[in-house]
Amino acid sequence: MDSWQSPTINWVGSDPCNGRWNGIKCKDSRVISISLPDIGLTGQLSGDIGSLSELNTLDLSNNRGLTGSLPPEIGKLKKLSKLTLVGCGFTGPIPDEIGSLQDLVFLSLNSNTFVGPIPPSIGSLSNLTWLDLTDNQLSGSIPVSSGTTPGLDMLHNTRHFHLGKNRLSGEIPPELFSLKMTLIHVIFESNQLVGSIPDTLGLVKSLMVVRFENNLLNGYVPRSLNNLTGVTDLLLSNNKLQGALPNLTGMNSLEYLDLSNNSFDESRFPPWLSNLENLTTLQMENVNLIGNIPVPLFSLAHLQNVVLKDNKLGGALDIGTNYSKQLRLIDLKSNSIEDFEQRNDLSHIKIILKSNPICLETGVTMSYCTTDSILDTKPQNCLLDICGPSQTLSPKCKCGYPITGTLTVRAPSFFEWRNETSLEESLLQELKFYNLSVDSVSLTISTQDPFRSFEFTIQIFPPGQDHFNQEVISSISSVLGNLSAYSPYDFITGNPGEGSKVTSNSSSSVIIIGAAVAGSCVLLVLLVLAGVYAFRQKSRAERAISQSNPFGNWDPDKSNCDTPQLKAARQFSFKEIKKYTNNFSQANDIGSGGYGKVYRGTLPCGKVVAIKRAQKESKQGGPEFKAEIELLSRVHHKNLVSLVGFCFEREEQMLVYEFVQNGALKDALTGKSGIILSWTRRLKVALGAARGLAYLHEHADPPIIHRDIKSNNILLDENYTAKVADFGLSKSILDDEKDHVTTQVKGTMGYLDPDYYTSQQLTEKSDVYSFGVLMLELITARKPIERGKYIVKVVRNTIDKTKDLYGLHQIIDPAICSGSTLEGFEKFVDLAMECVEVMGAERPAMSDVVKEIEDMLRSAGLLQTSESVTSTSSSSRYQEVSILNTHQDQPYSKESFGSSAEHLY
Repeated sequence: MDSWQSPTINWVGSDPCNGRWNGIKCKDSRVISISLPDIGLTGQLSGDIGSLSELNTLDLSNNRGLTGSLPPEIGKLKKLSKLTLVGCGFTGPIPDEIGSLQDLVFLSLNSNTFVGPIPPSIGSLSNLTWLDLTDNQLSGSIPVSSGTTPGLDMLHNTRHFHLGKNRLSGEIPPELFSLKMTLIHVIFESNQLVGSIPDTLGLVKSLMVVRFENNLLNGYVPRSLNNLTGVTDLLLSNNKLQGALPNLTGMNSLEYLDLSNNSFDESRFPPWLSNLENLTTLQMENVNLIGNIPVPLFSLAHLQNVVLKDNKLGGALDIGTNYSKQLRLIDLKSNSIEDFEQRNDLSHIKIILKSNPICLETGVTMSYCTTDSILDTKPQNCLLDICGPSQTLSPKCKCGYPITGTLTVRAPSFFEWRNETSLEESLLQELKFYNLSVDSVSLTISTQDPFRSFEFTIQIFPPGQDHFNQEVISSISSVLGNLSAYSPYDFITGNPGEGSKVTSNSSSSVIIIGAAVAGSCVLLVLLVLAGVYAFRQKSRAERAISQSNPFGNWDPDKSNCDTPQLKAARQFSFKEIKKYTNNFSQANDIGSGGYGKVYRGTLPCGKVVAIKRAQKESKQGGPEFKAEIELLSRVHHKNLVSLVGFCFEREEQMLVYEFVQNGALKDALTGKSGIILSWTRRLKVALGAARGLAYLHEHADPPIIHRDIKSNNILLDENYTAKVADFGLSKSILDDEKDHVTTQVKGTMGYLDPDYYTSQQLTEKSDVYSFGVLMLELITARKPIERGKYIVKVVRNTIDKTKDLYGLHQIIDPAICSGSTLEGFEKFVDLAMECVEVMGAERPAMSDVVKEIEDMLRSAGLLQTSESVTSTSSSSRYQEVSILNTHQDQPYSKESFGSSAEHLY
């Protein structure tokens, strides 16, 4: 505290754990977290930081006044998992002691002025998933291991290598890459690297983004790049690469390709380019291309930008009649184009033919010959409005004092040039997710050549008032700083010399602090007629969306009849899901069933999710799918698998679920997962599943009947806590239906309630019956129907209550008898048989089942207090998400994940 100063910090008292030190979190009177981004801190990081031995998070981002070197004592923080010092003023070398932080997961030191080499000791951080040293002054070679010296090649669990915008030199070591790597980003742009691109890069098949632009690389592009079928962004521009243009056949995930300004041999337009079905941006400026541009190139469905200037392309430009509806830029400046086949109205496409023969003819005044601007300024749909001094007009046409900063996009295809609002809306929803009250977000391209820098000015506007208070400013900066740790964006707040108006935390008085505003956003004022036209067009579009997409009007922050109360559920775009599953690659295909396929996906934060993708014949109508999402979004309990999100786009229906580490109960009972379930564990599994069902029946609003309880739909987390999964057949019970619900019979044979089957009247007691079958499955580890024998009848006919264990020795699973007494076994069997009574009215309620199992565990000394069956919500946004494998004939197994999932078992 003594070494830092801030105009806004307000620490009361001498004890940081008294609850009155903003940004400080403690546990048992020990500091565990320091999170103080963007509060104007000045000073240095004292070596005393090393005494905080319980510290697990240190985030001081966006405090430019923090200077000096990083103290070596930081190596004493053995429990540190997240070190984020983005956008500060730290200098000097990165201390070698940082390699002592064995629990470190996130290391973000970008946008400082660190000098010297990258410490080889970073290679010792075996838990590191994120390494970001971008935008410093680091020099020397990229360290790899040698003998007893560690190196970056040892970081097998790291997903991100962000080392761009430094002064790194030497060759890229071939040893840096191997089959063991799990990298998705390799970003080394804007350094002084020489030599060739190592052939070993092609071994890292998990890669999605490869950026080596703006270096001094030479030699041939290795053929092994064809192995990187999941790469979406490949940037090799502004080097000295030689030989023939690389043949990238098979890299069908490519969306952004830039090979510009290299020394490739003269060659005709490569035919494989017209087969890259996902391509959005093609940049091949000054690469010695000759001949005609093939017409099929422009018919690629997602193509937006084609930049081929400074080549020798000739003949006639013909984009055909089946060109991409997303096409907006064709830049062919300084080529040999002699004619232009203009068959349709192409006014919505920016075509640049300046310095071509077609434009050198006398009298030619066509627009494509007279301008070479790349992007038009994005219009503002605001009528004329005069804001006060230092105020800025928001996208919603309100005057205010926004938080202003710089947003740099490190992986270009994550940003769609055709629709900037997609990124703005994404950032707005990110802030709203954390309950931050924000009116709107505006992005403006901040350079004349966005294809080079990918840099934007971001402005975040307050709602209802004209300014944010300092506490909210700090929170917004923290959220966007954390977003930088999970995504391809860098956020740096403020710009030197700018000011921002905020309110004090303790009063409504207005003070001026150093946050950035105004001046960088170019606003076009529309005429009244244009505003009315835009409003009408928007209304028409909204009507079309409401008809084709029932989710179009969802807004989690507004309560209306069409909006479910979502909690930790996101609407993902198809493009996002495609990235997370590596284009639905076979390697991520982890199962299939009646619903469709299940894919493993990885969110930008590195978390694993399970994505159920409906096949054509199992898709529901839009309203039905919406109803299922609404149901899933309402239920939150520790014994229910959580819905993370969904996708309803391009005629796709996909559900994204929580990861439950030990898989399905069925796999454990059959031995496929290698998990041994003792009798005690089985009792606790039964209790967890019962609590989940009791919550659905008695605490969900309205109550819910699951209709498909079975061992394949009970998942086990890392503590073997049971979670009920798969709500695809679930049915809500409205107030006027509580006595019974007449519905088409659905469920799984063997678990199906006979009373429900014959009467077609569904009640909660149908779930109770299925749960009773599950209890018998826990005892016997047998399928409900095996070799023509029904487990309920087998147990009922075998029970002899005069004998030990009711005489069921021959059918009890031997695994539960090993080394343990079966305390409460007979009571468990009695309860199971009550649950499978033929008549629903004779079965107990699930809340009674919970109490019975709790009593069994309490009698055995395994349960101290009775836990209530109440709703519990997730404590973190990104939870581990289950590989939900529902409706499968063959449960997923360890082998289906491959060796990379060994840790799950």
